[in-house]
Amino acid sequence: MTPTLFLCYASPDRDLAATLAAFLERSAGVRVFFGEGEMRPGEDLAAKAREARMADIVVPLLSRNSVPVPWPRSQWGGALIDEPKAEGVRIGFVRCDEYVPPRVLAPQFDGRSLGGWRELKRWIRDRVASYVPPETPPCSESVDLETLSATLADRSGSATVASVNLAFEFARVSGADFDEILRLECQNRTLAALAGDLAAQLGLRLEGELENNLARLRDFCSARRFLLLLDGVLSASAMHEFVFGGRCSTLLCAEPGPHVGTPEEDALRSAQRVLLDAKNAGFGEVCRAAQMGRSLLRDQGRIAEMYELMRQWYAAAELRGDLRILDESSREMVWILEGWGRYDEARRLDYHRVAECGEQMFLPLGDF
Repeated sequence: MTPTLFLCYASPDRDLAATLAAFLERSAGVRVFFGEGEMRPGEDLAAKAREARMADIVVPLLSRNSVPVPWPRSQWGGALIDEPKAEGVRIGFVRCDEYVPPRVLAPQFDGRSLGGWRELKRWIRDRVASYVPPETPPCSESVDLETLSATLADRSGSATVASVNLAFEFARVSGADFDEILRLECQNRTLAALAGDLAAQLGLRLEGELENNLARLRDFCSARRFLLLLDGVLSASAMHEFVFGGRCSTLLCAEPGPHVGTPEEDALRSAQRVLLDAKNAGFGEVCRAAQMGRSLLRDQGRIAEMYELMRQWYAAAELRGDLRILDESSREMVWILEGWGRYDEARRLDYHRVAECGEQMFLPLGDF
């Protein structure tokens, strides 16, 4: 459920409160009680803060307009310190003008600067993405980092950069702005492979066709405050499927970053790379890569990638005229098509397989 936040403010501070509320709803993933937070005639900040404890988070705006003079602690200590602590309600304070609040009112944030708003947002979110970017040379492009923060972290959006160092530096400094940061290495990889990679990172088992998988990824990611970091992107327009919108931001980078992967991920990626460039590989290498990739993809339920791999293997076998491999790869494709409910295509392919291979499918396999 979306956390709720209650702003407490004096009427003269309403414009500032409205702008802050919009910023927090856009970037912190909270639902702000705004109109309810305005202090009515005869109300004071302590009374409004007590009313605010209906929400998950309370944020009083401290200013000369909202704080009476004098304001002894006996009038506000219970409402602003003791009672929220006893009830487990998070409360943070925003300074709106030259008024200097008591230090005991903590944490305090500067409501007069964007930096203070961002600190408040991160305190509200109270989480940091687990992703750790690869080690790259430090980036000193502070202007570009600020632009990315405004575009991707202060709101949901997409941006494209040329420097992978800048992309990783942004990921390094903005972890507290996102629920998670998910990296896709795009160089020499198909859309199906990238969708499968992203699903694996999210712990999703997607066994459908590529279009259905992309739709499910879009639904899942757009509802969450994720940053997708895509490096090695040759064409930003080709990656539009990963600009999910909603609460999710996407950063595309033309320059590829250093590869990071587990042995199993590396084995799968190697197999997919061989099949993608099958014309320039030995047929034995192609067959071994296809069989290994098929096993890994089937175990992980990545059926769209498996179908793509079998089609590539089938095409390589057609060029060689290897009927046994044509039979094996087409059998796999028939099984997948039937699983997707594409029965007419499966029947046509199976008929073609029998007609093409016939009795010859029992010829020797040949040298691998």
